[in-house]
Formats: sequence, C-alpha cells, structure tokens
Amino acid sequence: MASSRGNGARSKSRRFLPPDPRTESPYRVTTQIALRLGVLGAVAIGAFAVLFLRLWALQVLSGDQYLRTAQNNQLRTIRIAAPRGQILDRYGRALVTNKAGTGLQLWPADLPKERSARLHELRAVARLTHVPIGQLAAQIRRRKGDPLTPVVVRYSIQEDLVAYMKEHASEFPGVNPVDTYLRQYPYNTLAAQILGYVTEISPGQLKRYSKEGLRAGDKIGQTGLEARYDSYLRGRPGLTRLRVDSLGRPQSSFFPSSNPQPGHAIRLTLDVKLQQATEKALQYGIQLARNDNQWAANGGAIVAMDPQNGAILAMASNPTYNPSVFVGRIKTAKLAAAGLTKTTAQHLNYPAINRAVDASYPPGSTFKPLTAIAGMQEHLIQPYGTKQCTGSYTVHGENGVNYVFNNWDPFVNEAMSLPTAISRSCDTYFYQVGYDFYLLPPSAGHPLQGWASRFGFGSRTGVDLAGESSGLLPTPEWRKATFTSKTDPCCWQVDRLWKPGDSVQLAIGQKDLLATPLQMTRFFAAIANGGKLVTPHLVQQVEQPGTNGSTSVPLRTFTPPAPQSTNVDKTALQIVQDGLLQATHSSLGTSYGVFGAFPISIAGKTGTAEKNVNLGDGVVHNLSQSWWCGYGPTDNPTIAVCALIENGGHGGTAAAPAALKVFEAFFGKQAASLGQVKTD
Repeated sequence: MASSRGNGARSKSRRFLPPDPRTESPYRVTTQIALRLGVLGAVAIGAFAVLFLRLWALQVLSGDQYLRTAQNNQLRTIRIAAPRGQILDRYGRALVTNKAGTGLQLWPADLPKERSARLHELRAVARLTHVPIGQLAAQIRRRKGDPLTPVVVRYSIQEDLVAYMKEHASEFPGVNPVDTYLRQYPYNTLAAQILGYVTEISPGQLKRYSKEGLRAGDKIGQTGLEARYDSYLRGRPGLTRLRVDSLGRPQSSFFPSSNPQPGHAIRLTLDVKLQQATEKALQYGIQLARNDNQWAANGGAIVAMDPQNGAILAMASNPTYNPSVFVGRIKTAKLAAAGLTKTTAQHLNYPAINRAVDASYPPGSTFKPLTAIAGMQEHLIQPYGTKQCTGSYTVHGENGVNYVFNNWDPFVNEAMSLPTAISRSCDTYFYQVGYDFYLLPPSAGHPLQGWASRFGFGSRTGVDLAGESSGLLPTPEWRKATFTSKTDPCCWQVDRLWKPGDSVQLAIGQKDLLATPLQMTRFFAAIANGGKLVTPHLVQQVEQPGTNGSTSVPLRTFTPPAPQSTNVDKTALQIVQDGLLQATHSSLGTSYGVFGAFPISIAGKTGTAEKNVNLGDGVVHNLSQSWWCGYGPTDNPTIAVCALIENGGHGGTAAAPAALKVFEAFFGKQAASLGQVKTD
C-alpha cells in the first residue's frame, strides 16, 4: 500500500504547472484557431493570385500597348507657330506684316540632371545667344510647374548660329532651333497706338484664353487692333514631332503632324498717305505752339473721319513710339528709352496713350455750336436776334456776390446775331445763353446736357479700340454724387451745389466738361451730315490673303450701325453751319487767316480751353488747350477733322494750321497763304 501511494505521488510531481481549470485541452488546436488559420491562408493565396494575374495581364495581354507607350515617350510634340495676319490700309498697303526667322527654344526637362553639367550648358547657350544667364534661369524657374513647355531663348538668331547649334546638337541637349515669325512695321512709328503690339501670353491671360487652345509661349495682341482683332489675326499653330533619346537629344528629323494655319488679314479704313500727313501735321502744330512761346506744348491728337459713315481716315497721337521694341526678346532698357515703363512714361508724356480716344480735355469754344443748337431748340435764342457781346459778363449771386466772366477779347462791345457770335467766338454771348439755361425751372430738367448727350458727349463713341474714354458731361446730379464729405471734406457742402457759374461755363465748354478728340470729330461730323450721329470705326473687313498673286477673299465685312438721328431742327442746324462757314471765310472769323485762302470751302471752329495741368514739377499750371474742328467741302462734306494741341495756346495759332495740313493732303490742294491769328 505504501508502495502504491509513492508511485502516485511521483506521477503527479511530473507536471511542471498545475492544470488550467478554464481549458480542457490547453495543448490542442481548437476549431476556432483552425478557422483563423484557414482564412489567413486563403487571403495570402488570393493576394498572390491577383499579383500573378496582373503580371500576366501586363506582360501578355497589354504588352504591345505598353511597348507603344514606351516608344511614344521618345516622341516630342512641338507647336509650329502660325504667321499672324497682316494689317492693311484701305488700299491694301501693309501697315503690319511678318518676317520669317529661326528662333531657339530650350526644354527644361531635357537639360542635364547634374547641376554642374546643367550650369555649363546654360552658360554656353547664354554666351552664344548674348542672353544673360540670369534671364534664362528666371524663365526656367517660371516653367517649374510645366517642364514640358519650352523656354524661348531668342525669337530670332543668325543663320551661322543655327548651323552651329545643329552641328553641336549633342553638346546642347534640350536646345532646338525652331521656325518663327516676327511682327514687322514697314512704316515704323506710324499709327503705333492704333495698331498696338504683340507679346507672349501672360499667365493671367492663359487662364482666360486656355479654352481657345492657347498655350504658354504663344503670342497674342496686347493693345490696339492687334488685341481687338486677335482671334482673326492669330492663326492656328501646327504640330510636329521629333524623336529624342532619354537625354532629350534629337534622334530624327521633324515630321509634321498638322500644318499651321496662317491668320487672316484685316483691312482698315485708314489711308497710309493721309495718316503720314496727319502725323506730320500734328508735329507741325506742336512746333508752331512752341514757336509762339507755349513751351509746355508737348503732345496732341488729330482725327480725320468720313462724316457720312464714321470711317476713320487718319488718327494721329503724339508723342508716339515704335512697336518694334516689343518684337523678339523685350529689353527693359529699350522700353525705358521709349517711355514705355512706369519710371519713364511721365517724363516722355506717356507715348503709349492714344490721345484721340484715351484722353479727354475741356473742348472750349468748339462746344459753342452745341450750345447754339440747344438754345435754339429750347427757344432761348432767336437766331437773327442780337445779344450784346462785351468784354465781360456779370452774374449777380443770391448772396449779394457778383461773379464776373471775361471774354477772350476784352475790347469788344457790339450786338451780334448767333452766326456772328459763332464765327467770332463771343464768350459773353454764350455766357448769357448758359445763364438762361440755369434760370429754367426744375421741371425743364437739364436741356443743355440733354442735347449734348444726344450728340454723344458723356458716352463712348463705340470705336473698335479698347480703352476709350467717355469724357465727362457734368450735371447737378453728378456734382452731388462726386463731392461728398469723404471726397471733399473741407468744402463739399458748397461744391456739391450746381451754381450759376456751372451753367455759364458749360455753355462755352469749360470747367468740368471733358471730351475726347474723337467725340469732337463725331460731333462736327453730325453738323456736316445733317444731324446724324455716326459710329467711328477702323476695320472694314477680314480677308483671306490670296496666293500666287491672286486677289484676297473677303471673309467678313464689318458694317457699322446705321447713323442715329439726333432729331435736331434743320433750320437750327443750318444756322450753326452758317456760323461755322463765317468763322473760316468772314474777315473777322476766328480762323479766316488760316482757311480763307484755301481753294476748298471749309467750315469750322477754333477753341482755346483752359485746363489745370501737372507738368511733373510739383506745380499746377493753368494752360490753354488749342482746338480746331471742322469739315469740308461745305456743300457736300467728305471729311471732318478735329485737331488738339496739348498746352498749345490759341486755337487759331496751333490747331487750325495743323488741321489745314490735313485738308491739303486729303484734297491735294495748297492754301495760297497762311496767316496765324491769336483767337479763341
């Protein structure tokens, strides 16, 4: 018995740990563990099966497709620039054309990846092309997010450099010569502000025009007609392909994918010869003003227009610039010298501004025909009744203060009819008319401004050029809105009131009234054509240029809107026409000394408008703007002309002789003599 107990104790002592009461069989694989192992194995087998099937699909099913893709990665698609369309004058003479050349492009993605090799190549390219390496580096940085768009190193290179780059192509991976077309201006500065210029599209423009198929590096019109009609002039680029190796080195010749489509030509209403004569006439008028001690005369504009349909025959603005400074690589130094940068523009009196449409001036006495029309229409003037023309006119203010307004001729004192008052430009006659408008009851509204609005003052003419100014036609409502406690803290309670002097000075085209030379030309065209307001325009049609000497094919003709009737009374208009004819043919007319001996009958009006001018010296100068506006022949007008000489003094001294030069060129006739008279 003892032996038996000892064996049982020995058997129990072999256990290292006591049994776990929670587990029946702690060392066996349970059903739960087996299930987990099965699921894990199935997932592993499934994953290996998917990888195997994908590898089989890539190698067997899609092998040919990926082989073609790999081969296509060796192909570089290059855009071929399309030549822009020409800009022609009304007789087909080219104002803007193209010059074919060879440019040099650099593909940032194909440059050596090693920094030292990359820098070595860029230095070599910079040395050969005379382009600062800093500029190349800056352009490459701008293309950082688009490595497959080339950087233009130069838009035009010499033939010997083209040959050198081709011979040493292996030394310049990523650098390729390409065909280019550069804008060419046969007449240099002629009509520069009208034509505009072309440059590479900016990032902001690229976002706006990306739907039109434009890409980085493409060129578009930025100003003038180049911008307004860019969609016609631009053309459509072609595509060509080039096989390259992994380093971007060409391995084949170019093979075209699609050919470029040249842009269409646009034919203008301008006459090159008249445009040349008009620009010379403007320079002549500026020089006359300087000779008359108007030392600040430094610019101006002249517009010549067909009064029957609004076709602009010539449009000159001075100072001007040569658009060729924007051709090829643009150099800041050249832009600065031309007055086309912020730092130099003011010093050279802003050459980029088209003063005919972008700048506005007080029209002075050239506005008096409008006051005459409005006065007769509102029955404030009896055409052949008289008003006293004196050296000054006094308005008695409500507060007991008298306001004195002077005549340009302080010595005159005689009764004048309306035609005589127009021809001799009597200020005090029209002061009285202006005051009569002021005295009208509120129920009458603002009839003087109303008639001015009918003839286009205070609104854009609709000319097909961007940036046109609407001028300013002041009204009592405008004064209230303009002069507030915020804009005019010291004096707004007085300045916001429409006072007698506002109407008096408006009647002679002074104080707040502003108009562009084009608006004034349009107004005098309406007087010439019987009271119809035309829409000025510069482009006649879009053309497909002919080939091999064949004639061009019109693709689209731009027909201007029909002239709008102003509903002016014909008798009132005839009275004004008579006054304008006397101004050029009566011995006491303000421009008789200029037009009296011209063989073609011309009618027109001088103007001398005071304007506060900042000449950049920190002092505000009150200077006179020299105007003359008119038309001819008086029996059947075919041309209306308006000339403005900035800070030019009297209208009869500078603007009228300049306008005469335009008439002489248009009619092919010379004035027998020329006399300059200091008149309003």
